[in-house]
Amino acid sequence: MPEPPQNPDRLRFDQSDWSARNLALIALLAVFAFLVMGYHPGLEDDAFYLAAIKKNLNPSLFPHDSDFFAVQFQATIFDKLIAWSVRLTHVPLAWAALIWQFAAIFLVLHGCWRISRRCFSDAPAQWAAVALIGALLTLPVSGTGINLADQYLHPRTLATAAILAAIVAVLDRRLWRAGILLAVAVSIHVIMAVFGISLCAFLLWSQRTSFWRRQSPVPAAAAVLFPLSWMFDPGSDAWRQAASSRSFYYLGRWEWYEWLGVFAPLVLLYAFRRFLRRRTGIENGALLPLVSGLLYYGVFQTVVGLAVMFPSRLERLRPFEPMRYMHLLYLFFFLTVGGLLGQYVLRRHVYRWALLFLPLGAGMFYAQRQMYPATEHLELPGAVSRNAWVQAFTWIRQNTSPYSLFALDPHYVELPGEDFHGFRALAERSVLADYVKDGGMAARVPRLAPRWVKEVAAQTGWRNFQAADFQRLKNEFGVTWVILSRVDAASDPQNLPAGMTCPYQNQQVRVCRLY
Repeated sequence: MPEPPQNPDRLRFDQSDWSARNLALIALLAVFAFLVMGYHPGLEDDAFYLAAIKKNLNPSLFPHDSDFFAVQFQATIFDKLIAWSVRLTHVPLAWAALIWQFAAIFLVLHGCWRISRRCFSDAPAQWAAVALIGALLTLPVSGTGINLADQYLHPRTLATAAILAAIVAVLDRRLWRAGILLAVAVSIHVIMAVFGISLCAFLLWSQRTSFWRRQSPVPAAAAVLFPLSWMFDPGSDAWRQAASSRSFYYLGRWEWYEWLGVFAPLVLLYAFRRFLRRRTGIENGALLPLVSGLLYYGVFQTVVGLAVMFPSRLERLRPFEPMRYMHLLYLFFFLTVGGLLGQYVLRRHVYRWALLFLPLGAGMFYAQRQMYPATEHLELPGAVSRNAWVQAFTWIRQNTSPYSLFALDPHYVELPGEDFHGFRALAERSVLADYVKDGGMAARVPRLAPRWVKEVAAQTGWRNFQAADFQRLKNEFGVTWVILSRVDAASDPQNLPAGMTCPYQNQQVRVCRLY
């Protein structure tokens, strides 16, 4: 049988999607986005991700506490992929992570641009859509504890890039390609991929035409198998203590403005849909189906999220974070807003673009500086950090044994001047569980919760610890080093406990060895 004729619009998109000029412009937007959002390796969740990559490269690291990231990382190829790239290229990990971060931003923006080209026929609308996403990458997603993208290399960003490419494939009616890309997303970040599969399904529904009957179904990404048994571990009292440290698991604790962030985009998407149905010429065959599919997706996932998060009998499902579906909702919502602004407001008026994006970029930059005031905006490889905690972590990495076990304030990431830098990732040493970040891991992996409760409880009252308390940690857990901040009573040279020497100190931190 003769092959069906090629769609000329599809060919046009394929050729222009990868033209050198367009790729160069997207790279410039990626540089702009990178400079606005900043770069902070080892920050927040990267305490786990970067530590897992380093463990993959050097198995001797973290002999005491690798369970706090190794169990969950059975479900992703992310750490193995980054470690493999380091072995292949022999590029130092610090530079490899930076390159991967920039590549992830570029791929997200490229995916957004490809989608905008299928939704808007005018170049100003297409580029405005991408530029708005680039400026807003660090925008918080209401109530969920995440941003559109992170200031460090995160598997969510790479999975998002794969999902965006899958959306393009769905719009182009290449369902097998979409299935392969969604399977890639599953291998990187399972939860994000589930949301991506859901959005693709609703987009297909909104496009329902005869092609639906002609094409083979999208291969089930769920067929990709991982050792995920930890996801089904039963809850316990220790697990409930860990889960209670995550306020976004409990919708009853959400503020009114967080609920506004849930429902306002849905209302506006409904308004956009009505507007588009009354207008012609602005959609290039994909905008209206995309908005419709996004609306269906948002309503469905909101209902699912409320059904899972409110009932106490379903509490074990809360760590699957069903409300984080809003990540994709926000991304496509602002993509649509940017395109409509470019179509009707910005057009080809340079001063209008400047009036929108210069203050917006400056505002997002200022917000990042307020979040991490004690740290450089760009923590680049090889640069000496001005953050006193990072300086201490660097000294520890260079001057202590990988078999050491450390202890420090279980709330250390929240202390003034620490700026949420993770000890494991930067010091490359084992440490007793902390309340803030390890509590989140224990909430996801219930088998870790009893250990988390025990270690955090042993460090309760840290700021008033005396010699007997430090000796108890040494005897019970094998702690050999402690880190004291200036707010700890024992950090005063006049009160330094016996049996402890401090070979390193700066204006905020003392690193002390127990004997």
